[in-house]
Amino acid sequence: MNKIELNKKDIENLLPHREPMLLIDKLTNIVPLKSATAIMYVKKNGFYVQGHFPGQPVMPGVLIVEAFGQAAAALTAHGIDPKEYANKLVYLMGVDRARFRNPVLPDCELHLEIEAIRSHGRVWKYRGTAKVDEKRMADAEWSATIVDRK
Repeated sequence: MNKIELNKKDIENLLPHREPMLLIDKLTNIVPLKSATAIMYVKKNGFYVQGHFPGQPVMPGVLIVEAFGQAAAALTAHGIDPKEYANKLVYLMGVDRARFRNPVLPDCELHLEIEAIRSHGRVWKYRGTAKVDEKRMADAEWSATIVDRK
């Protein structure tokens, strides 16, 4: 039976990402192949803080999109048959309707609520909302594909 919560080590077993680019710390509320909530601890010493922006750091929007993608990849990899996912990767294909509504500041817990909208073969479509303390920070739709690892 699939777990309904994944810790960082579980996520590392599903994704090729490693620090500092492994952005998500936990995947909770998992409904296999349908939805989950990823949690990212946005740290004061995050690799982007010194340069984006000095004296007033803000998490770059592109990293929020990357975290959405990682959450979706972990959800998908966790939900499909492990034999089918062996030697595969999930690649981001496109991002639609990305909106950044409020700045994400260091020293917070970013919740990424994601949902698989549809799948067709190896191509998946997702939507997500990023929140801090229930306040909507960003949302997007994106697509990804499962490819053979080389």
